[in-house]
Amino acid sequence: FLQKNNRKHSLKCLNVCVCAGENGSSHSSRNASVERGPGRDRQSDTSDSETTDIRRINHQPGTGDGRYDPNKFRLHFEKESKEEVERRKKIAREKILKQVAEKELEIDMNQIYPEEKGLNFPRRPSWHYNMQREELLRKEEKSFLEYLQALHSKNPPGTLSHFEHNLETWRQLWRVMEMSDVILLIVDIRYPVLQFPPALYHYITGELKKYIILVLNKVDLCPSPLVLAWKHYMTKQFPHLHCVCFTSHPGQPYTTRESLSILQKKRIRKKVGWNGGGPIHIMRACQEITAGRVDLSSWEKKIKRDAVAMRTEGDQADDGVESVLMEHNSDIGMEMNSPTQELYKDGVLTLGCIGFPNVGKSSVLNSLVGRKVVSVSRTPGHTKYFQTYYLTPTVKLCDCPGLVFPSQVDKQLQILAGIYPVSQLQEPYSSVGYLCERTNFLPVLKLTHPDHSPETPHDSSTQDWTAWDVCEAWAEKRGYKTAKAARNDVYRAANSLLRLAIDGRICLCLQPPGYTESKDEWESHPDLAEISALQGRTDEEREREDDEDESSSELEEDDRDADDDEDADGDDEDDTVKADRKGLTLNMFSVLGENECA
Repeated sequence: FLQKNNRKHSLKCLNVCVCAGENGSSHSSRNASVERGPGRDRQSDTSDSETTDIRRINHQPGTGDGRYDPNKFRLHFEKESKEEVERRKKIAREKILKQVAEKELEIDMNQIYPEEKGLNFPRRPSWHYNMQREELLRKEEKSFLEYLQALHSKNPPGTLSHFEHNLETWRQLWRVMEMSDVILLIVDIRYPVLQFPPALYHYITGELKKYIILVLNKVDLCPSPLVLAWKHYMTKQFPHLHCVCFTSHPGQPYTTRESLSILQKKRIRKKVGWNGGGPIHIMRACQEITAGRVDLSSWEKKIKRDAVAMRTEGDQADDGVESVLMEHNSDIGMEMNSPTQELYKDGVLTLGCIGFPNVGKSSVLNSLVGRKVVSVSRTPGHTKYFQTYYLTPTVKLCDCPGLVFPSQVDKQLQILAGIYPVSQLQEPYSSVGYLCERTNFLPVLKLTHPDHSPETPHDSSTQDWTAWDVCEAWAEKRGYKTAKAARNDVYRAANSLLRLAIDGRICLCLQPPGYTESKDEWESHPDLAEISALQGRTDEEREREDDEDESSSELEEDDRDADDDEDADGDDEDDTVKADRKGLTLNMFSVLGENECA
């Protein structure tokens, strides 16, 4: 019975996903206030609802000239039923939050990608040059349908995470893997096991006989010992992996205690590539892989020149940075690419960038290029088209839209990892609860319980909290009100909290197995200095940060409307950048005092 229903479901998924240039819109409305629950109707839930099987995320208006469809590679996720959404809302209102032990933050790879569940990814079917384009597309569509059927037959409904249902995006992955000599697989250091599909590793290193460089990005958001522990765990699990640590925000140290959470200032948006630390590590890994078969000396010189230009010229850095040739690739021109091209053809190294949405893939690309060529956004699925960048005459870089592989990770954790646009969530409250149970949120947020009586002493730590309570208290603290009834807008408050988590300002970091018991060893590991240097931290600074008391911390948060769409480019300058350009030195991770919180 389940297999029959799954086959029907897969057919529906395929019908809405395989067509190129899909233009359907999932425009949602959150204007109407929906009151929830007896005795607590002062707050409103303004989330949306839909009736289709597939949610099409981030619909963009067309260009009108017919040359490019901006929605071709938009995210397609399976839509949850209205009953499931309402069930989670009820739990968020009723379940008392209990702090989980730090040991529960340890996640093993097999928990996310169990081998027996067949959590593979769709492969490009075999083809030959005598095939017509239409025949190849039909064959790919049939293969994708069979993939979905096989996947659902091994995984009952409700057990799979959100994953990509858009065949066009998978086609882009196939093309990038075929074109590239070395794959840069980019993950967020806070959630590396969520974003590293073992099936992809085995396919690239085994069947394609190519190399993978794992880029542990955003290392400024994790304590140094944890970064080092994750690096060792990944290289031990996958011996053919080259592992590189990376940050686009060096010199801004992470501040934490007991690897839990701290609310931090917004990460300063500085000109990328200014220190060359991240790109030089990737370049050296490529030197090791190519073993002299490609002359990378021009790339090394470019990285050093770009770093000098960024440091010395500041706002005019683009004038001193070499221009990068960018080539647009049409779909038709790439569909019949040979999957068996020789490595380092014509003495050129081709790097392919692959990663889940919101892992900072565009920021890594920008750092490698040395100037801004792709707009950076926190919105998952922001990179919409295929481009190739010629860094030097012997190095070129091709990018792939962010896509989500199937797994069995909790959907709430997926949302905290940023794979789903917060503004389009139907039910954000359970993710807030998941976050609060794994971070020390009360002394940081300094919330007043919604049921607190002015006549009684205020001690939030002694009161029971639900996820709904947290959202309502945050709405009250921030002044989030619904437009018509002026009730606390808990939906907007939940979105605000999730965005803070995605930004790294409420920082939840997963841990590799055994980290809790061996933390002392990692804190005294001889390789720790290298990680700290990349983060821009000295030993004295690290010791001082470990002694800081997070109970006195407070949050400075944007007054941005949480209902605003996040599709805007991330290259808009904020006040911290403007201040930095005036010569002010800002530490974006210094803890704020209570009087600085609006």
